[in-house]
Amino acid sequence: MARAVAPSLKVRALQWLAQREHSRLELRRKLLRHARLLDAAREAREDAGVDPAPEVEERSAATVRAEAAAEVEAVLDGLEAERHLSDARFVESRVNARVARYGNRRIQQELQQHGTALDEAGRAQLKSSEMLRARTLWQRRFGHAPTTQGDAAARAKQMRFLAGRGFSADVIRQVLRGTPEDDEAAA
Repeated sequence: MARAVAPSLKVRALQWLAQREHSRLELRRKLLRHARLLDAAREAREDAGVDPAPEVEERSAATVRAEAAAEVEAVLDGLEAERHLSDARFVESRVNARVARYGNRRIQQELQQHGTALDEAGRAQLKSSEMLRARTLWQRRFGHAPTTQGDAAARAKQMRFLAGRGFSADVIRQVLRGTPEDDEAAA
């Protein structure tokens, strides 16, 4: 029976990139985890009595981690040079995937967690469309603002919903207040 061979770091990275865009930071984390698994599998083979490769010598855990990190960085640099990995493409794809459901704060926070950020043009574009996105999302979920003065619980619920989606307090207030067209239609 043939023994399964674990894919190399580059092959594994290309598999993940084929599924979706990744930021460099996210891919580094995944590859380091994968490198640790490969090292653990090598140690298990050694413990099971399988002869290690002749060039393998006793190394400390810190040395193994440092070597794995250097190998991962080399793979990432190669992927960027070959244009398989791009933080700009990641930002664009993540923003496009999130823009219909989330506000600027949530999108920027998520990008920050991945070690990337929007450029000035992207930030300006998001800011210009935030009100329309919030209103569309609110309209789809609730349809109308609370009508009575004593309906503070319903108003708070709607505000929490939009805040949880990452919209700013100013945008939330404007959405719940209504547009000038809404005011004219009510008159």
